[in-house]
Amino acid sequence: MGIMEFHQTFHNSDQFFSSSSSSSSSSSSCLTTFKGHSSYISSLTLAGKFLYSGSSDKEIRSWRRSPSQEFESNHEEFQNNMVTAGHGAVKSLVVSSDKLYSAHQDQKIRVWRISNEFDHNQKYTRLATLPTLGDRTARLLMPNNQVQIRRHKKCTWVHHVDTVSALALSNDESLLYSVSWDRTLKIWRTSDFKCLESVAGAHDDAINAVAIAGDGDVYTGSTDKRIKVWRKNPDGKRHFLVQTLEKHSSGINALALAGDGSALFSGACDRSVLVWEKEEEGGLMEYVGMLRGHSKAILCLAVVLDLVCSGSADKTIRIWRRAVAGNYVCLRVLEGHNGPVKCLAAGVDRCNQNDRSFVVYSGGLDCDIKAWQISVPLV
Repeated sequence: MGIMEFHQTFHNSDQFFSSSSSSSSSSSSCLTTFKGHSSYISSLTLAGKFLYSGSSDKEIRSWRRSPSQEFESNHEEFQNNMVTAGHGAVKSLVVSSDKLYSAHQDQKIRVWRISNEFDHNQKYTRLATLPTLGDRTARLLMPNNQVQIRRHKKCTWVHHVDTVSALALSNDESLLYSVSWDRTLKIWRTSDFKCLESVAGAHDDAINAVAIAGDGDVYTGSTDKRIKVWRKNPDGKRHFLVQTLEKHSSGINALALAGDGSALFSGACDRSVLVWEKEEEGGLMEYVGMLRGHSKAILCLAVVLDLVCSGSADKTIRIWRRAVAGNYVCLRVLEGHNGPVKCLAAGVDRCNQNDRSFVVYSGGLDCDIKAWQISVPLV
C-alpha cells in the first residue's frame, strides 16, 4: 500500500494532460479496510451516518461512518447489517430519505426501508420490486403497452429486459432514473413507484451510467462510446434528446457531475477521464479537457466539492483538483487494492481555515472496501 509522489502537468490548447503526480502540499492515508463481503464490491453510496455497499453475490451491507480520527482497525465495530437482495448481483445503490434503491443483474429494481440509527439488529424491509405488480398488470390490459424483446417474446415497456446497470435520483428525489444494458432509460415516480416513461433505444449499445443535474438534465453513458443529454419537454411529461457528446474512443463506464452541474466528468475504457463544461449560452456541454494517468480502463468516478476521484482497472485511485490556472492536477495516487477499483464514494470530513479533509471510500474486485483520508490546503 502506498502513495505515488511526483508532479507534472501540461496545458495544451483545449486539452489538459496530467501525468502521475502528487502535490507536496496535500496528504493522504488509508484509514481502514472494511472486510465482510465474499465477492467483489460493485456499488457504494453514502447517506447520513452510513456507507452502503452492494456486491456481486447479491448482498447489501451498511457500515457506520465516523470522522477520520475515530477509525480503528476493527472493522466489525463499523458494520451494521446486511441483506441478501434478489437473485442477481447488485449493480447500483442510491438513497432517498428512509429508502434505499438497489439495481440488479436480474433486471429488477428493489426498494428497501432503512434507518439512520446504528443498530446491529436493524432489519431491511423490502417495500417494492420494480416494476410493481400493479404497474405490470395495468400495462398488460392494453396491447399498445407491449414491446418486442426477442423474436417470439413480448413484455410490457415498464420492464427492463437486461441488467439494470445504474440509478440516479432527481434533485427533489421525486423521480428515480434507471438505465440498463437493454439500451433503455426509464423514469419512475418515487411516491408510488410507478414507471412514468421509457426511452427505448436511448443508445446503440448497453448503457452503463446515468447522472442527473440540479436543473433536471439527464446524462447517460454507454458502451457505444457516446454520452447523451436528455431534457424534459415543456409539458414535463417526456424527455427528448438535447445533445450527443462524442470524444471517447471506447465504451463509457462512469459519469459524475460537479455539485452545481457546471461540469461533467466521464470515464471510459480508453483510460481517460474527459472534462465537459456547460456553456453560458444555450446550456450545452462542451469538451474542455482530458485527464490522463491511469494505465487501464476507468471504472468509476466520484466528485466532492472541487475534487474528482477516479478508480481504475489498474488498481489505483487518483485524486484530481482543478488548479487556479484552469488545468487539472493529480494530487494523489492511492495504491492498496489487489484488484481493479470498481466503485467510489466520497464525503467531506472536516473544513477549517487552513485546510479541508475528505474521506474517500473505494470498493474493489478484491472484495475489500477501503477508507482513505485526503487533506488538501485551502487555495
